[in-house]
Amino acid sequence: MKKKKNYLKIINQIEKIRSKNNVNWMNILKLAFKLDPTNASKIMKKVNYDDKKISKLLSELSK
Repeated sequence: MKKKKNYLKIINQIEKIRSKNNVNWMNILKLAFKLDPTNASKIMKKVNYDDKKISKLLSELSK
């Protein structure tokens, strides 16, 4: 049972870090589209493409 609590503690720490990092990510995204929307859009298309590949791999892991 102690291991389970330790996992949850680590997961909670990750959650806190990710929530802060998500704010940073959104700030970068806003800045990119404000300064250069055309190139920002091209980059986001690449990010989205790779995210889809990651999601597909995660789906395989969760079977």
